[in-house]
Amino acid sequence: MRARCALGLAALLAAVCVPGGAAQAASASCQGADVPVTGVASGTMHGTLCVPAGGTADTAMVLVPGATYNHTYWDFPYQPETYNFRQAMNRAGYATFVVDRLGTGASSRPPSALLTASAQAEAVHQVIQALRGGRIGGTGFHKVVLGGHSLGSLISVIEAGTYNDADGVVLTGITHRIVLPQVVNIFVSSFYPAALDPAFAGKSYDPGYLTTRPGTRGPDFYAPATTDPEVLATDEATKDVFSATEAADGLGVSALLPYSRQIRHPVLVAIGGQDHFFCDSQGGNCASSAALKAQEDPYFGSAACLSAYVQPGAGHDLNLATNTVPYQQAVQQWADTFVGAGPEPATPPTNACG
Repeated sequence: MRARCALGLAALLAAVCVPGGAAQAASASCQGADVPVTGVASGTMHGTLCVPAGGTADTAMVLVPGATYNHTYWDFPYQPETYNFRQAMNRAGYATFVVDRLGTGASSRPPSALLTASAQAEAVHQVIQALRGGRIGGTGFHKVVLGGHSLGSLISVIEAGTYNDADGVVLTGITHRIVLPQVVNIFVSSFYPAALDPAFAGKSYDPGYLTTRPGTRGPDFYAPATTDPEVLATDEATKDVFSATEAADGLGVSALLPYSRQIRHPVLVAIGGQDHFFCDSQGGNCASSAALKAQEDPYFGSAACLSAYVQPGAGHDLNLATNTVPYQQAVQQWADTFVGAGPEPATPPTNACG
């Protein structure tokens, strides 16, 4: 039986682990899948289903990357024992389905003007239904955790607030307090049409698809003290695109309108303490997990039973910071407490939502 961790949520994910047996084996069985999706932006959403060794997981995590990223953000190839979030969750006993957002990776590429965050959320909803119905991998999952990063978190807020079909929601690299000058600056100085970038030139990207200019990912997405140059090089080599419409829709609909208050399942918000898009005097309070929770509480209803976690010293890309492992552990401990990897219902402590 997997080790169980009881969370002292008053201290916000300061966990006390209770011995319970050997850890999950590192290996997992993985298979790719193209999930047909219909709606404003129809096509296929590609993902990879990875099931822990033994194939006994009852819970699948659907993981949605952010702008200019594809599945690689969650399934990072460099030093995976440290940086690969997908493998960490598989070792913890959770199945994972890491997707390429529409327009990225191996997913369909509709016209960028059709690709809003709401359209992405509709596609993710259909992926969740396919997982529950056994149409991916042949076995239905009883429970689903929806996880996003940055733009993927905005998409996840819209999906969860609209459909409430995930048993838990993990929102990383996002808060409701945006440092507007930093967001404006990245659009002005770092993003440009993907068709102008050597990595995407000649691949028929319409002008609404954007990517990052070479050399800008480090200053934008990382904190110097927690950056491995090889991680940054791998990040640059595997970068992807996003549409201007999904960014505008994501910020306007998810961050500014109260979709988050419509979520009726447990939510974890996680942020890097040095994320300059959300953490400074003009934005949010990332001084501690408790401070972040107090800030974000008004944006969620009581049913969300909000938890918060700040990884000190990490930048915007929590998965790719050199100190990412405690954050991985915090997500696992939260998931164990509020959802659980096995078939039995999770039984959070009585003070879990305090």
